[in-house]
Formats: sequence, structure tokens, C-alpha cells
Amino acid sequence: MFESTHLLLFLAAAAIIALTPGPGIFYVAARALAGGRGEGLGSSLGTGIGGLLQVAAGALGVSALVLASAGAFTLLKFAGALYLVYLGIKTWRSAEAPLQDFRLSPMRWPRALRAGVLVEALNPKTAAFFLAFIPQFIDPARGSAALQFAALGLVSVALNTAVDVLVVVFASSFRERLLRRPQLVRRLRRGAGSLICALGISLALTRQPG
Repeated sequence: MFESTHLLLFLAAAAIIALTPGPGIFYVAARALAGGRGEGLGSSLGTGIGGLLQVAAGALGVSALVLASAGAFTLLKFAGALYLVYLGIKTWRSAEAPLQDFRLSPMRWPRALRAGVLVEALNPKTAAFFLAFIPQFIDPARGSAALQFAALGLVSVALNTAVDVLVVVFASSFRERLLRRPQLVRRLRRGAGSLICALGISLALTRQPG
């Protein structure tokens, strides 16, 4: 389906983008710092699934329709922003929990996974990125454009998720070393909650592409 040089160029570009710190990396890092490795990995898997949903929507043309509609774009944007702010406030408030609750991770990984799916699936910036980036590497002469979009999107999501997992492992290891210092852990959770809220506000301020 893809010419080898063309595919290598895509992989190089997608890898650079995956390694560039962005909202996704900051989100999973904040979740790992707030609730530990299980919560961080659940969030990473969730954002990966949410990314796949965005890729599927892009391949089917749904994302293009949403981005073309001011009302739909605004609705999706504010839904995602409000959900992020909700998660941030919840993380901030949980900073007063007893230290043993930090060790047990307040948000179990299934809940973290569901939250990650919603955060990524409701993010129109992700849809805009896929629609702007992936079509540059699609060659209509080599078969279905939708299938090429889906295949390249899958690779992009896999690279992003792999980087997110590495960030989670590092962030959770750092957190474990801090558990002996309860006051610092509480500040860490408040900082993580503030970061998640800031990501929500940033999403709310996003303008419609074009």
C-alpha cells in the first residue's frame, strides 16, 4: 500500500511529533504523578483508544464534518474542556486524602482508562491534527484513501501511546520516591490537578481551524 521511502518519511515525522511534549504527555504525566503507575498506564491506554476513535472518525469523514461545523466544533471543545477541568478539580481535592490512599491510587486503572478515552475522543485538536498531518502521506494511486488514513493513523497512535507509557513509568517512579514525604506528595497532587485544569482551559480557548 505504501512506498518504502514514503513510509519511512512518515515514521520519522510521526516519531518526532510523538516525542514532542504536548497536552497528551502532560495529561498522562499528571495522572501518574497524582495516582501512580496504574492510573498513568490506564490513562495512556485510554488516550490511545480515544486516538483510535479519532482516526476512525477521520477515515470515515466524520471529523471533517465536525471541524467544518462551528456549532459541533464548539460543543465538542467545551465538553472536553469541562471534563478536563472536572478531573483537575477532583485531583486537587483528593490531595487531602490520607497517605495510604496515595499508595492505593484513588482512581483505579479502569476508571483512568475510561477518563483517558473521553479526554482524547472529545478533543477536536486531535481531530484537526490527524486531518492536517496524515493526508500529506496518502497517495490515492495506491488504493483506498480511507484505508491509508486508518493505517497511518494507527501507526501514529501507537507511537504516541508508546511515548506516553515511557513518560508514565518515569513519572510514577519519581512519585514513589516522594511517598515518604506526605506534604510534598500533597503539593504534587495539587500541581497535577492544576495542570489538568490548565489543559482544559487551553482546550476551551482553542479556535476552530481554518
